[in-house]
Amino acid sequence: MDLLDKLSLLADAAKYDASCASSGTDRRHSLGRAGGIGSTEGMGICHAYAPDGRCISLLKILLTNACIYDCLYCINRRSSNVRRARFTPEEVVTLTLGFYRRNCIEGLFLSSGIIRSPDYTMEQVVRVARLLRDTHGFRGYIHLKTIPDADPALLAEAGRLADRLSINVELPRADSLGTLAPEKDLPGIRRTMARLRTRIDAGRERGAPRFAPAGQSTQMIVGADDSTDRHILTSATNLYGSYGLRRVYYSAYSPIPDASARLPSRAAPLLREHRLYQSDWLLRFYGYGLDELPLEDDGNLDLALDPKLAWALRHRGMFPVDLNAADRAVLLRVPGLGVKSVGRILQARRHRRLRMGDLARLRLPLAKLAPFVVTADHRPRTLDRADLRARLVPPPAQRDLFA
Repeated sequence: MDLLDKLSLLADAAKYDASCASSGTDRRHSLGRAGGIGSTEGMGICHAYAPDGRCISLLKILLTNACIYDCLYCINRRSSNVRRARFTPEEVVTLTLGFYRRNCIEGLFLSSGIIRSPDYTMEQVVRVARLLRDTHGFRGYIHLKTIPDADPALLAEAGRLADRLSINVELPRADSLGTLAPEKDLPGIRRTMARLRTRIDAGRERGAPRFAPAGQSTQMIVGADDSTDRHILTSATNLYGSYGLRRVYYSAYSPIPDASARLPSRAAPLLREHRLYQSDWLLRFYGYGLDELPLEDDGNLDLALDPKLAWALRHRGMFPVDLNAADRAVLLRVPGLGVKSVGRILQARRHRRLRMGDLARLRLPLAKLAPFVVTADHRPRTLDRADLRARLVPPPAQRDLFA
């Protein structure tokens, strides 16, 4: 198998790892043979974000898709009948530098199946980063998938070389992980996350050695087990609070070939994944508590409405909100207002009393805002309408984008 064949196979295999975000752009960076490799559609070249907020393009690949583990939800599991390939560390370095010099990428996301043992695999992953940093003087972005069972000295070396580290918890509950991925140990994963947090925090002290300055992230698969959205978001909240994670990624389960009977036969709705991300944002940036999220009686989010709008409809007594007087925390609760738009409103009202025309000039969604806000020339009359929810539910065609 030549290098291009390996790249095509191992870039495609890496698309299942959501802990490095991908762009939805279509074939912007296609290269090579017919059909191309490295498109931004979830394989090859993906987009992630640096600590300063810059969007950067990364070569996203696996070192190998062979694995000694037999996680039932994984296409690369030991018992899976897929074509296998493996890069040498030197081949990954050659590809990374080649793409970088052609201005196709700004960095590398490297993950791997488990080869021989966790320590051996981590040694190979670290070798790639060491060759890039120490031998070739590479100063681009590096994100390494770490293996919690590996020697702590190897994880320490990974943190010295990488900008970000990630360890995937995969499932929110230990019992599910024990059933579907018996070789993995959720308490062990959390212990490793705790050790990494200690080193990351220490690395932020003045004069301290650099250690994964972009922090650590993780992924949870949605719909592979019977975990509810409450289970998933509770786990995510604990991960953020206990280990200082920069990001929890959610990945809707998709059936794989020759799947176990213990797995669902149908894919989880992408809309469910989307609602989890929206709820994650409310928890991290909008001041909501876990107990405030509008979960249904079955522990799941309402797929028809975004969670912020669902919360507002359950708390109509807090509305309408006067955009010319309310403080930032209250404005962040208004459906249709994001963090940036709240900042623009606070800035604009220092100079004049806001009217609906001002909101239109700020390109805010007036139809969504109108029932919940008061301006100098507007006071809503529909907040108490019984059919308000039905009027605000997105049309099916829009929801079908996430089907």
